[in-house]
This record gives sequence, C-alpha cells and structure tokens, in this order.
Amino acid sequence: MLEAKRIAVVIPAYCEQRLIGRTIASLPDVVDAIYVVDDGSPDATSRAASASGDARLRVLRHETNQGVGAAIVSGYRAALAEHADVVAVMAGDAQMDPSDLPAVLGPVLAGRADYVKGNRFNSRERRNMPRLRRAAGQVLSLATRLFSGLDVNDCQCGFTAISSQALATLPLGELWHGYGYPNDLLLLAAQHGLRVAEVTVRPVYADEQSGVRPWHALLILGLLVRRSLRKSEVQARLSLPEAPGAVLATARHERAGRSI
Repeated sequence: MLEAKRIAVVIPAYCEQRLIGRTIASLPDVVDAIYVVDDGSPDATSRAASASGDARLRVLRHETNQGVGAAIVSGYRAALAEHADVVAVMAGDAQMDPSDLPAVLGPVLAGRADYVKGNRFNSRERRNMPRLRRAAGQVLSLATRLFSGLDVNDCQCGFTAISSQALATLPLGELWHGYGYPNDLLLLAAQHGLRVAEVTVRPVYADEQSGVRPWHALLILGLLVRRSLRKSEVQARLSLPEAPGAVLATARHERAGRSI
C-alpha cells in the first residue's frame, strides 16, 4: 500500500517461464496484489509464476493465446474486482526496472493524472534499446500523437499506471487485443477526457527475445486510422437531428427491457 491506496500490478506473460519468477521477486513491498496473466503459454509460465510463493500473487490463465492487450484487460478486471485503487502494468520479461514503479504511480496517487506512461526515450539508458525498436517506437509515437492530440513521446512503453476510476470509464471490452493495445488505449483515453502523463523510466535489455515484428508497426498504424474513423462516425451520428418518433420508440423499448 502506498499513500493509503491499494496498489496492484498486472503482468501479462507469454512463454516467460525463465524470467517470470525474477519479475515477481523484484516487485517492492508497496505492491498489494500481483496478477500474472498467462496468455495461453505452451510452456510452464503459470507453474513458474506460482512457484515464486509470493502471497500477493494471483495467476490467471487464458486457455488460448489472445494477445497482450487481452491479457492486460483480464488483469485490469481482476484488480478492479478486488478493489485496487491504482493498477500498474509491467512486462513479464524483466525489462522494466521496479525501482521506477513509485515514479510511475506518483502522478496518479497525487491526483495529477489518470493514466501514466513510462518514457524510455528520456532515459540515459535509451541507447541500450535495439536501434530498430527505438526507431519504430518513435515513428509510432509520432503517429499516435497526431491521432490522439496527446503530448506523449513513448507510446509503446508498457510500463504504465492507471486509476480505478479511469478504468471504470474506459470500454475495456473494445480495446485491441494485440500489440496495438497501448496506442488504442491512448486514443480512447483522449476521447474520454482522461489526463495522461509521462515519467522517465529505465529500459532494461539483456538476453530476452522480443515478440515484436516489423509488420506490427503497419498493423498499429492501421489501428490508429480505424479508431480515428470510428470516432468520427460516432460524432457524426451524435450530431444528426433525431428522427420524429425516435424518443417514443426508445422509451417503449426501454420499458420492455430491450435494446435497440
């Protein structure tokens, strides 16, 4: 617990049997609950997580692989069900420095932000990032800024924190299941008027293998266009004058307990 708030950490994990125990062991005492979401791993990720013996741990498992976004949403829902006040997300591959966790939580706990993103590009260790990954992240961050209007410079960083009130505001069931999840969440956050902030975090790279591929960048760009077009369609529908009798028809359907 930190500043009298219940802190939860969601750890999406796919084929992380080697590193998941190290990740769990690194989490500081301020964390009250840890949700490892095994996204249909064919290896022993779930068993390795449970073997940590951490009393704060809950291991959730998808029977089939659904994507990192879907794993995070499952963790968010579990944390909300157990009354977390602030929910952070950290990867299961030990690429995030747990000493940065208080800084990521800070703006949410202080009431200055609803959603906080880590920014690796401001860190002195940014040169440790693989060059191609850094370049792709900068291009996608530029695109996300243009589509969302948010001043965020490292949109792909998965080290985040969000308040329970903000999570209750977002349509979690709509969020993209795959690697475009961080970008989709930022666009939805902007559309719902959430306050988004960034803090500097240190990237950690050793011998782990990334699952991100170059074609994921094209997929994410398509997702940004799709989400933006959907927003425009909704706004256009809302601006249309209501048809005669629509209010009466709606009332009748509501009384009958049916949706239109």
